[in-house]
Amino acid sequence: MNTLIKNLTGMGTMTDQVIAMDFLIAAKTGIQNYAIALTETASPDIKTVLRKQLDEAISTHEEITNYMMRRGYYRPYHIPEQIELDRTNIQTALNLPT
Repeated sequence: MNTLIKNLTGMGTMTDQVIAMDFLIAAKTGIQNYAIALTETASPDIKTVLRKQLDEAISTHEEITNYMMRRGYYRPYHIPEQIELDRTNIQTALNLPT
């Protein structure tokens, strides 16, 4: 994202974190949808395709999670730190110009 837009939105360094979190949420939604579709289909060929897609979605989720943990955007093993990070992110979002 260009510097001018970052400054105008007040996002600055938050941009990467916001994009990563959005990607993580999308990956989780994809996993849920593939799992539901897998349980609803009767065709063995479609089940094979859906299982492959589900496995790939789970791998993508893991990659995103690991990226976020390395960057300090996501702290699943340190709940108090994650809560504080969430509070900071909420406050940043509330302070964005409307």
